Amino acid sequence: MSDTTSRALSLLNLLQTHRHWPGSELAERLGVTERTVRRDVERLRDLGYRIESTPGAAGGYRLEAGSAVPPLLLTDEEAVAMAIGLRLAASQRLVSGAETTITALAKLEQVLPAPLRRRVNALAETVQPAGIRSGAAVSSEVLGELALATRDHERVRFSYTSASGEVTRRRVEPHALAPADRHWYLLCRDLDRDDWRTFRVDRLTDVEHTRVLFTPHPLTPEEIEEFILVARSWVRQAVEADAVMDLPFDQMRDYFGQWGQGAQAEGPDRTRWPVGGSDFRETMYGFSWIPAGVEYTTDLASPAREELRETLERMLRALDAPPPPR
Repeated sequence: MSDTTSRALSLLNLLQTHRHWPGSELAERLGVTERTVRRDVERLRDLGYRIESTPGAAGGYRLEAGSAVPPLLLTDEEAVAMAIGLRLAASQRLVSGAETTITALAKLEQVLPAPLRRRVNALAETVQPAGIRSGAAVSSEVLGELALATRDHERVRFSYTSASGEVTRRRVEPHALAPADRHWYLLCRDLDRDDWRTFRVDRLTDVEHTRVLFTPHPLTPEEIEEFILVARSWVRQAVEADAVMDLPFDQMRDYFGQWGQGAQAEGPDRTRWPVGGSDFRETMYGFSWIPAGVEYTTDLASPAREELRETLERMLRALDAPPPPR
C-alpha cells in the first residue's frame, strides 16, 4: 500500500469518527500540510465519498451522506441488514457494549443515502426479536442523532414529553447515552436550567443539531451511573409525601447530590423534598436519610401515616426493653 493510499485511509477514518474536523487539525494529526489534506480529500471524493468543506478560520471538513453508499465493501442489501441489526441491538439491548453498538450505528447511518435510510426505517419497525422483553419504543433515528451529538460534543435542541404529558423544548449539552431497565437515558447539561438532567430517550422528539461545540464537564463512570440510577427511580410512587426540613436549599443539595432532585426552597432556611416508595417502609427509609439533627415535618397521608407510626413505636419499645436472654 502506497503512502498516499495509507494516508487517504487514515484521513477517511478520522472523518468517520468525528462530525467535523478543522483542516489544520487534520494536517497536524496526519503529519502533512493543509495543501496535502486538500489533495487527499479530493482523492476520497473521486472514490465516491461526499465530503463537505467550509472555508475560513473556523472551516474544515465533514463527511456527508451521498447519492450512493461509499465503498465500504458492502452492498446496499448488506448495509440495510447491518443497520437494522444495529438498531435492534441498540434499542433492545440484545448485546453487551451498548456504547460500541450505538457508535457503530451512528457511523453507518451517517453515510446512508436517503432511499436506503427509508428502507431501514420501514423494515426496522416490522422486525422484532422474539422472546425479548422490551421497554418503551425508542426511535433509532433519534438514538443515532443523539449518539453523533454526544460523540462530537455538539449542543442540540429537542422536544421532551414528561411523565405528566407536559411538552417542553430543551437546549442541552449531551454527555452520555446509557441503557437501563430496557430504556435509554440521555445524561446532559441543561443550558436553560444550568444543571444536570437525565431524559428518557423514548420521550424525545425533533432533535435539532446546532453545530455549536462545547467542552464536556468531567464526570466519572460512577457519577454517570448514579445519575441514571436516580432517573430510573424518579417515577410516581404508591406512597408519596413531602418532607419540609429545617435546612437551607443549598446545603440540602450539597448533602443529597443528585438524590435531591425535585427539592425546592421554602424560604431562606427550609427545603421541601418529595419522598416516595412502593409502601410506607420505603418512604420511612427515605426519611432516614435526612441529616442527623435536622428537624422536619411531613404531610404523609393515611393509612401510611398510621402504619409508619405503629412500626416506629414498636421499634422504640424494642430499643427500650432489655435485650432478650441468649
